[in-house]
Amino acid sequence: MSLSIDHVVIRVRQLDEAIANFSELGFTVQRGGTHADGATHNALIGFADGSYFELIAFLREAREHKWWDKDARVGDGFVDFALLPSSVGKVVETAVARGLSYEGPIPGGRTRPDGTRIEWQLGLPPSKDLPFLCGDLTPRFLRVAEGDVRHHANGAKGVATVTVAVNDLDTSVRRYRALLGTAFDVHVASLAGQDVSLATFTLGSTTITLLAPRPLAGAQAEAPEHAAVPGSLVADLRAALRTRGEGVVGVSLATAHAANARSLPLGLTHRAPLELVRQ
Repeated sequence: MSLSIDHVVIRVRQLDEAIANFSELGFTVQRGGTHADGATHNALIGFADGSYFELIAFLREAREHKWWDKDARVGDGFVDFALLPSSVGKVVETAVARGLSYEGPIPGGRTRPDGTRIEWQLGLPPSKDLPFLCGDLTPRFLRVAEGDVRHHANGAKGVATVTVAVNDLDTSVRRYRALLGTAFDVHVASLAGQDVSLATFTLGSTTITLLAPRPLAGAQAEAPEHAAVPGSLVADLRAALRTRGEGVVGVSLATAHAANARSLPLGLTHRAPLELVRQ
């Protein structure tokens, strides 16, 4: 059953500010509208490969919402990503049969600024290292606009890579195998000179990388603050897991413009590590 990247979610405090910031970075940003529960509104950055970024902000306190910043200290940044199935129900049913307890289909929707009502179904994962599922009930072009809005001054044309921090690589690989089945062809390796293990696989034109710090042992386990050089990859990874938990920690976008290939400033991406890469 084919699955591809649907979208990556970036939580922001102020939607108007985020729209202005991403526009300054050379993205074409569309206002998305208000979600059915009235808790959030969003803006979208659509790409030529069919994927998109969702900039989402809360309109009210919503402690029950999975993306609510409960302690108000984590702040802006990546909070999730979604895969696009042909049928949410079938993917959920297959995953459950393989021992992975996805929940769904769950109805979702929003009203666009022009009053158009859009509806979809969700499949929610049992853990944060996994993506959720988002499948359209109304035509997808109503949710993700086509045409000139997918063209960007910075040349961004699609999601090239998504990097996900996980606590235990073996556990996460097993979960992804249960979700993706025979379509899952994974390469597992260790980074030379780093206490980090990784697994990579592709979904369509996107490479997904799972990163996990190697378990500490002995005296290191008793004093984890001394177990890594500050600023090193493993230290940053452990800090991300400690602060934000498992989930997306980096995304690269393919750009048609070699001169634009660069890491984007975190102040404008709302703390979402994002880079443009020449492809």
